[in-house]
Amino acid sequence: MTAKRIETFEEFWPFYVGEHKDPLNRALHYAGTSMAIGTVVAAAVTANPTWLLLTPIVGYTPAWIGHFFIEGNKPASFKYPVWSLRGDLKMLAMALQGKMADEVARVCAAEAPAPAPAAAPEAAVTNGAATASVN
Repeated sequence: MTAKRIETFEEFWPFYVGEHKDPLNRALHYAGTSMAIGTVVAAAVTANPTWLLLTPIVGYTPAWIGHFFIEGNKPASFKYPVWSLRGDLKMLAMALQGKMADEVARVCAAEAPAPAPAAAPEAAVTNGAATASVN
């Protein structure tokens, strides 16, 4: 059975965040995304499109190191390249605002299974009469 395909960015975002739980992986993404933006800016400022040849190299290399060697998962860009880029940009923006760690905690808490309800106190039966036992 194949997994259901994600249809919207709003559905994708929690998946994306879950694939970037480790702060070192996120830091590598911030570095790669920043360098990729830098190559695009350099291409525009210098009117030299050769800079664009570096964009995927400097953008993906740190991110993929983070996924394969730190997080132990496959980059979302393999399956969702456009949403992955949008996620990278959103994650960097949130990090610059100091909000990304809280977002990871929020998303991961929402994905965590609910704790099991507390067990009811056991009732002890003595001579046919039930009495509550507190442990």
